[in-house]
Amino acid sequence: MSGVLDNTPILVARGVTRRFGGLVAVSKVDFTIPEKSIVSLIGPNGAGKTTFFNVLLGVIDPTDGSVEFNGRKMIARPERLALESLVWIGPALILGLLAFLGAQAGILSGRLLALVGFLVLLILVGSLLLSIIRPVWYHKRLAGIGIFRSARPNDMVEAGVGRTFQNIRLFKNMTAVENVLIGMHVKLKGGLFGAILSTRRVREEEHAAERRAEELLTLVGLKGKGNEAAHNLPYGDQRRLEIARALASDPRLLLLDEPAAGMNPKETNDLVRLIQKLRDELGLTILLIEHDMKLVMGISDRITVLDHGEKIAEGTPEEVRRDPRVIEAYLGAPAA
Repeated sequence: MSGVLDNTPILVARGVTRRFGGLVAVSKVDFTIPEKSIVSLIGPNGAGKTTFFNVLLGVIDPTDGSVEFNGRKMIARPERLALESLVWIGPALILGLLAFLGAQAGILSGRLLALVGFLVLLILVGSLLLSIIRPVWYHKRLAGIGIFRSARPNDMVEAGVGRTFQNIRLFKNMTAVENVLIGMHVKLKGGLFGAILSTRRVREEEHAAERRAEELLTLVGLKGKGNEAAHNLPYGDQRRLEIARALASDPRLLLLDEPAAGMNPKETNDLVRLIQKLRDELGLTILLIEHDMKLVMGISDRITVLDHGEKIAEGTPEEVRRDPRVIEAYLGAPAA
């Protein structure tokens, strides 16, 4: 372990529960990730780690509980979603009704009615675009009137959460640079029309993105391999490329799902150094799901242990290593 643990939490999960019918996959889990720390989430197979991970990322909604990221509630059970449609069409309906009453009273006619009709259409289109783009201020407005929509994975990425996958999910026929550029998509500001017209701003942004992609490849140890197809890279390099793609969205919190799976000892040691570098030099906060206990114990500031969907232990590596509940979960209870 290295670095100083910052007690300021960047992610806080409170009472997170996830049921699938009668199966409780995660039960009332409280979980905190201090900023600029390396935290590991471990447990036997079937402990609920992946389900909990997917709740944190917005892949699935919790049955109960909530998740805050950077002080903002992002994940919880959706509330009053039916009312959101009224927010979209309400202003247009009110304006249309006023126009109708004005026409009946003879106050509006001709061009004024046409102008009002155009405004109604403009409001409807604008509301539709807002519902698709969903900027932060729009969420805050909805929350202010009691409407809450749990964040989806793209919302979490835009908020500052990056991730890799347990099974490598690269675009195999694209080059390494192209894979990293895809990870930058949410941060690019050129827009559809700018891309179609190939404006100067878009061209400059694309050049800057390509330079940044090469920098990230160098950072993870893939310097000079930007033009190689992803499927031609060795297994360990593909894992590194996934990390580079996750870093491309400029996250504050990086979630790594079994990053050492399938790696040989040398590749694992290189991965440990890379993770420490990301925290110590870039100031990233990192959450690991990992089965390699040597890696977990050697790199983590804090470890949380799940078993059968419940949190059974939490603390420093040394505290967790000696916890009898953890020993029982991994090795089984002694014979009576």
